[in-house]
Amino acid sequence: MKTTQAVENRERALLVGVGLKREPRVPGLEAGEFERERLLELEELARSAGAAVVGSVVQMRERIDPATLVGRGKLDEIKTEARMRAAAVVIFDRNLSPVQLRNVEEATECRVIDRTQLILDIFARHARSREGQLQVELAQLNYLMPRLTGHGQAMSRLGGRAGSGKQGGIGQRGPGEQKLETDRRRIRDRVRTVKGAIERVRLQRSVRRQARQAVPLGSVALVGYTNTGKSTLFNALSGARVLVSSQMFATLDPTVRVVDLPSHRRVVLSDTVGFIRDLPPGLIAAFRATLEEVQEASLVLHVTDISSPHHEEQDAEVEKVLNELGVADRPRLRVLNKIDRLAPEQLAALRHNGKVLLSALRGDGLDTLLARIDKEMNVDPPVRLELSLPVADGRTLALLHDRGRVLRTEVRDSHLWVEAEIPESLARRLQADHPAIG
Repeated sequence: MKTTQAVENRERALLVGVGLKREPRVPGLEAGEFERERLLELEELARSAGAAVVGSVVQMRERIDPATLVGRGKLDEIKTEARMRAAAVVIFDRNLSPVQLRNVEEATECRVIDRTQLILDIFARHARSREGQLQVELAQLNYLMPRLTGHGQAMSRLGGRAGSGKQGGIGQRGPGEQKLETDRRRIRDRVRTVKGAIERVRLQRSVRRQARQAVPLGSVALVGYTNTGKSTLFNALSGARVLVSSQMFATLDPTVRVVDLPSHRRVVLSDTVGFIRDLPPGLIAAFRATLEEVQEASLVLHVTDISSPHHEEQDAEVEKVLNELGVADRPRLRVLNKIDRLAPEQLAALRHNGKVLLSALRGDGLDTLLARIDKEMNVDPPVRLELSLPVADGRTLALLHDRGRVLRTEVRDSHLWVEAEIPESLARRLQADHPAIG
């Protein structure tokens, strides 16, 4: 539980939402309602970044003002509102151009950050692995590059290494302990250095992935909108202890575990970063190594928070990212999570249409999900075979126990005869290594 002092020490933030009157609407939402829903999501993002949200301003416009986004008159209102509420930072739900950012800061006399910078800040807050910190740094540098001209304070704001938890205010969690100068050449040099480091990490991950593939296991990747319960489901299926948090983007670094299926086959399950609307393109590019777990998956589990009134819109955003990753045609299983939050009549009205309904928190529906995964992964059906192994070949025997079911063992003429039920791909491999298989 947070203490009163901890809450008071959080940076006070004023939120600003801007909607366009002629912008396409989400079906079922009235004019202005969509912007309010976006503002609620922005509030969740701000809280995840460590802010204390003290107020909000919403404006509907015919068109975006190219100089200030909201117009000079609205800037005066924002400035007054920020002063009344003692807000140290103003957070916009839309992305600001370098010119808009500079003009808004000068007019409001407040520190201003936009949606992309806020998301980058949350990633910096939660990154723990070296890979995650490098990816955040690359995305932040690419974001800051066009904002250096005429905005000399941009780099001076960056105060600490991603994930250190010792940074300044929101939007100030920077790419490293050393404050980078605003010189474009030095920034480009740093970008090249970070890209090289990420590529080395990527190669290391590739080697580990190849080592996993040497013992052929099917791979399953969890994807979904942020905060849909993917990590809770991952823990429930694998017995892992991945961090579960209501904060957005609590999971950044992919976690991989082996899961047993009802047929006694085993699959590799990976938990990945959550998606969100308007996910900065730089983040998708920077987190390429992380998202390779999705690209390499034999089956994608698309997890939906069915209790969210906006789950259809969230699913559409996930589809966009999957398209960008080039995995939209990958075999997929839809998982509707958090059914424990639905009223009985809502649950009864749900149309399954091949989807799996479950509550990862309560454990309801997990057996059904595992059975469906087993069915979808039938590209490697189990086969029964007998083989003769040297008694000292404990490695192959352990592999048989690990990947399948050992039905019978018997010592014959200083050899161990084993009858087992294992995946067909493993049987083919063992037949190549042990021609004496019966």
